[in-house]
Amino acid sequence: GIILVAINPYKQLPIYGDAIIHAYSGQNMGDMDPHIFAVAEEAYKQMARNNKNQSIIVSGESGAGKTVSARYTMRYFATVSRSSSNAHVEDKVLASNPITEAVGNAKTTRNDNSSRFGKYTEISFDQNYQIIGANMRTYLLEKSRVVFQVENERNYHIFY
Repeated sequence: GIILVAINPYKQLPIYGDAIIHAYSGQNMGDMDPHIFAVAEEAYKQMARNNKNQSIIVSGESGAGKTVSARYTMRYFATVSRSSSNAHVEDKVLASNPITEAVGNAKTTRNDNSSRFGKYTEISFDQNYQIIGANMRTYLLEKSRVVFQVENERNYHIFY
């Protein structure tokens, strides 16, 4: 499959706005610069063309920008599908983040808000390829952190 390596610049860049979304919409992979919107467009096109489910895996170390990349992808889908809920979809899907992060994030020596769990977000589309709903599942990866923490690290935020 397609692999995109993205680096978190730790600041807002003007490359994620609606104008950029519309520039990537309808383009073929490789016609434009590598971008999270190019990956999202390819998945969206393949879903519509082949009527098959698609997956985008966002992976990386703590602080790499995985949640932000997922949010940009959801906003892309909401915009290009012209969903009635439009750009508020990612807000609804990610509204549970403070709760899941309190239960699944901890302070580590590398990051004050390191997620210790994985997320699986499923976005549902209707027959017109408009978003009709979403579901987020979380997977606790470090159960051992509940009873033991390395020196200078903390348990999950919810316990403080």
